[in-house]
Amino acid sequence: MNAIEINSLTKNFKKSTAIDNISLSVKEGEIFGFLGPNGAGKSTTMMILTTLLKPTSGNASVYGFDVVTNPSKVRKNIGFVQQEIGIDEYLTARENLQFQCKISQIPKDQIQKRIKEVIDLVELTEKQDEQSITFSGGMRKRLDIACGLIHRPKVLFLDEPTVGLDIQTRRKIWQYIRKIHKEFGMTIFVSTHYMEEADNLCDRVGIIDHGKIQIVDTPQSMKNKLETDMITFSVIPDKVKKEQFIEKLKTLDLIKNIKINETNMTVQSSDSTLVIPKIFEISSEIGLSIDSFILNKPTLDDVFISYTGHNLRDDTNGKFNKRKEHNQSRRRGL
Repeated sequence: MNAIEINSLTKNFKKSTAIDNISLSVKEGEIFGFLGPNGAGKSTTMMILTTLLKPTSGNASVYGFDVVTNPSKVRKNIGFVQQEIGIDEYLTARENLQFQCKISQIPKDQIQKRIKEVIDLVELTEKQDEQSITFSGGMRKRLDIACGLIHRPKVLFLDEPTVGLDIQTRRKIWQYIRKIHKEFGMTIFVSTHYMEEADNLCDRVGIIDHGKIQIVDTPQSMKNKLETDMITFSVIPDKVKKEQFIEKLKTLDLIKNIKINETNMTVQSSDSTLVIPKIFEISSEIGLSIDSFILNKPTLDDVFISYTGHNLRDDTNGKFNKRKEHNQSRRRGL
């Protein structure tokens, strides 16, 4: 079965539409990435799925439980780690986890086992009796994730889990997320505006922009569908031979476009493995020397631009401010 089902979901606010008639399925056991800029509708969707908001229309379910008509069942099956770290900084790591055990109504005879399990998983065993205020940003995020795991949810929602962290710490968090996924086999739903995060971490990605889902697929499949390799090379200046070279390149079926400046040429091709040998063959025929070349494969940035028509923007002035509206609504059992 699918872990998450979304059908024709819409959420309107007074002066804006945060999500606009979206439909989506998330497979059981996958890491699914929701990729888009701030204000695209990622967090609004996630808050509906975690029962913190009610949709204007449409419906959504988690493991078969409707988020509106059966919210208590949904909450028992999910963990939710918000973008803002939700731990109490003046409690130790262990005390934070004990507090979360009480909220989640975990049986007393299982509490110590659960705490050891998650604290070992996020590698905070040696720091478990220290106040969280002494932790680095990455350590706090790991503890926050551990709190979201303590009641063993079937689906873990992570809202921008690495925002504000440096790239090394970000990659370390990715390792922990993969470790959690392997250890528990749970479904993980991640929202992010980092291309690299979506590309490296997620089994499938949904691109959302202005409240609409543009495409859902694996990162590699998205890139393959563009069928566009960019080959940039420089040639020895020779105006006549250069013009001959360009004319011959234009006859190749696999070349879609040629861009030229004073020193370089960039060829857009659907299959670089076939085109590159042809380029060298043509240059050899007319006696034109190629100094160097660079091959660039499509990236998720290229995919995003192809479906939205613009770069991934960072719009922090959205109409709906989830920090103000739900700062007190914390993750998991809710």
